[in-house]
Amino acid sequence: MVYRLRNNFRLSIISLLGACAVVGITPFAVYRFCQGALLAGLVDTSILAGICLTVVYAWRTGDTQRSGFVLALVACAGAVAVATLMGETGLFWLFPALITSFFLTSASVAVGINLLGLAVLMLHGAAFVSLEQMWSFATTAVVVSCCAYVFALRNDNQRQRLEQLASLDPLTGVKNRRAMDQELKAAVSARARNGVSSALVLMDLDHFKRINDEFGHSAGDDVLVEFVGLLQANTRCSDQLFRYGGEEFVLLLPGVDGEGLPAVMDNLQRCLRRSLKSPGGPVTVSYGIALLQAHDDASRWLDRADEALYQAKADGRDRMVCAPATAQALMAD
Repeated sequence: MVYRLRNNFRLSIISLLGACAVVGITPFAVYRFCQGALLAGLVDTSILAGICLTVVYAWRTGDTQRSGFVLALVACAGAVAVATLMGETGLFWLFPALITSFFLTSASVAVGINLLGLAVLMLHGAAFVSLEQMWSFATTAVVVSCCAYVFALRNDNQRQRLEQLASLDPLTGVKNRRAMDQELKAAVSARARNGVSSALVLMDLDHFKRINDEFGHSAGDDVLVEFVGLLQANTRCSDQLFRYGGEEFVLLLPGVDGEGLPAVMDNLQRCLRRSLKSPGGPVTVSYGIALLQAHDDASRWLDRADEALYQAKADGRDRMVCAPATAQALMAD
């Protein structure tokens, strides 16, 4: 539970709002029932029930996008209903709803919900004691929404940048091991769900330490960047490249089966042999290849590719070795 809250921003906001609703609205609902204001008490109870049900739905399904939209709608509609029933004292409930909508759904949708709620409140007019008060309230509500809109956009941009920094290798610009784990799990799920085949290629630059030792780490970095550029220029847009660590990289080839894999890898190997160079001359690459099997999970799939790579390096480097199940599939084709 704590892990989900830490790693899902919108779910944490939905949960926080649910907790605040229970603590903040429940006393008012009880008070209004005790004072005989049954309709206002029912409205408070309905708002509370709607928020709690939406929070439960978000936790059970993980659908925070839909849950956030519904919750923003419930909060704003509830605040409008309370203001209409309670008059001036109920108007203050609209401001928290205006702000939290930007945390629950996209900024543009939140603007639409806020403007719709404000329009309904103004058209009904029962919450205001004068025209001057109505337009003063509308102006402050719009200013609050504009400020929240700007903050929401800035927050989204910063969060996207942080997520990007957390998933990209700073030197080469390709995805890192953290992002790789997620994509491998997605590929395994796609095979289980739709039967989509995929191949995994673990690559290691041969004698890379020698390049760093003889020509410096700057030269080694240049080789890595060039290696990534060559791979990206000679693979499909749907293929994904990850830096596994040091001079090891992982290439995920979705939709590739045993029939198409040899041609893909032969072309890639010829390109790298021809073009990849260091100050000391050509740089070769060893490859461990594994087709995704029905019994594989992400960890086992990667382990089989790693075992094949180990064999390729043990056999003299600058060669491709297929994991046993992959080799059988290629021979069958």
